[in-house]
Amino acid sequence: MSSEGQRAELHKTIWRIANDLRGSIDGWDFKSYVLGMLFYRFISENLASYLNEAERKAGQSDFDYAALSDKDAEFGRAETVAEKGFYILPSELFVNVRERAKNDENLNETLENVFKHIESSAFGTASENDLRGLFDDLEVNSTKLGNTVAKRNEKLVKLLDAIGDLSLGEFADNTIDAFGDAYEYLMTMYASSAGKSGGEFFTPQEVSELLTRITVVGKTEVNKVYDPACGSGALLLKFAKVLGRENVRQGFFGQEVNLTTYNLCRINMFLHDINFEKFDIAHGDTLIDPAHWGDEPFEAIVSNPPYSTRWEGDANALLINDPRYAPAGVLAPKSKADLAFTMHILHWLAVDGTAAIVEFPGVLYRSGAEQKIRKYLIDNNFVDAVIQLPPDLFFGTTIATCIIVLKKSKSDNKTLFIDASAEFVRTGNKNSMNEENREKILSAFIKRGDIDHFARIVDNSEIAENEYNISVSSYVEAEDTRVAVDITELNAEIARIVARQQELRIAIDEIVADLEGAEQ
Repeated sequence: MSSEGQRAELHKTIWRIANDLRGSIDGWDFKSYVLGMLFYRFISENLASYLNEAERKAGQSDFDYAALSDKDAEFGRAETVAEKGFYILPSELFVNVRERAKNDENLNETLENVFKHIESSAFGTASENDLRGLFDDLEVNSTKLGNTVAKRNEKLVKLLDAIGDLSLGEFADNTIDAFGDAYEYLMTMYASSAGKSGGEFFTPQEVSELLTRITVVGKTEVNKVYDPACGSGALLLKFAKVLGRENVRQGFFGQEVNLTTYNLCRINMFLHDINFEKFDIAHGDTLIDPAHWGDEPFEAIVSNPPYSTRWEGDANALLINDPRYAPAGVLAPKSKADLAFTMHILHWLAVDGTAAIVEFPGVLYRSGAEQKIRKYLIDNNFVDAVIQLPPDLFFGTTIATCIIVLKKSKSDNKTLFIDASAEFVRTGNKNSMNEENREKILSAFIKRGDIDHFARIVDNSEIAENEYNISVSSYVEAEDTRVAVDITELNAEIARIVARQQELRIAIDEIVADLEGAEQ
């Protein structure tokens, strides 16, 4: 089967599972169960595949880790945890737990213990923080699954069987990143149905790809990538697809303030086969307590921070002296943290790096502190490009967002403006950007020149004269789609219409007079 056929079949099956199993559980809540069980299956098969391959290379051609006794499996625990970051005994592998599930009256307790054992296998090791709490949202004893243990276990059996029946193939045989693709499809499906509550931290894949390609123009590899508001990790993981995992040399770094989403991001890393030593995802508020001091600078930064969210701002007297914010001489407003994220990103950007940030459009033109921050960015030549995106791309909002591209080493003292507001196709109830749309934007970004009604390169002095307004519509003239009208011809046509109206009135009057005469 082709890659697209395999992917379509996978999506069809996932959609059926989600609808069959959801029942009374809210869709966005239920994703935790589907994704959690998908993750459990993935790490079970990933570990078994790794151990089988190693033993078969060593000469045991029929070695099958899943068939091994727990006692015999213990000998390889320490070495495996050092390499993979976790350990699962054969009896606790997904395939074996599923096989016993229908006859296990204590299935909920069995799963709870399995998840605890997987997490505790990393205690005291380098991977401890990467495994901690990954199963917290898969609540096997929740009343959401049923009011009694029997009902909950019945639902868990269905969930195990449904995830187990997914045709994800052998690790070595997949023509697509099956587990990772399943995750992304589930997130898209749930975000689209959940609205803002589910979509606010999920960036559509085509936007993720555009941001990634912008940051790696002219490069085949980067040292490390970073997202200060990483959500479920979709933006970071696009680098693995665009460049290849091995070409992100030092790994994937991110921070997320929402605990559930932080857990999803780490799960997503594993599902895309990013091993624990290649990612560092932290939980916390990046603006107040950034977790990666010492890991910066980053050669590639992508982000879709929360729009116009509140932060401490000048209510915290220490922040104006923070080296990330101090250069602008002013803090972003307490009610609008957008440019606080921008300043943080700029500070942690490598000299030869590129950052691409999805922004709320208000940051481009609002006055006050935000105008002063834009002045700092433009006067110091850090803004490489501003790209106006189409409306209704993101889940939970129809706002037409924009992309600000930052660089510290530019070859000119100019800013590129691209009006991509019309670069979309309507897909279902949302807009999306297809490959042609993305390529047009990327081509204009690389060309860095004027294109009628689409792109314009502007001297920073002109932006200064325009009071540091950097909205795209201020610099790229919209195409005039109005039809030219010949006034003389129009007047002649109106005269003909009026004359014809008069003729018709006279004819109607004559008909009426004839009818009245006949009645008399």
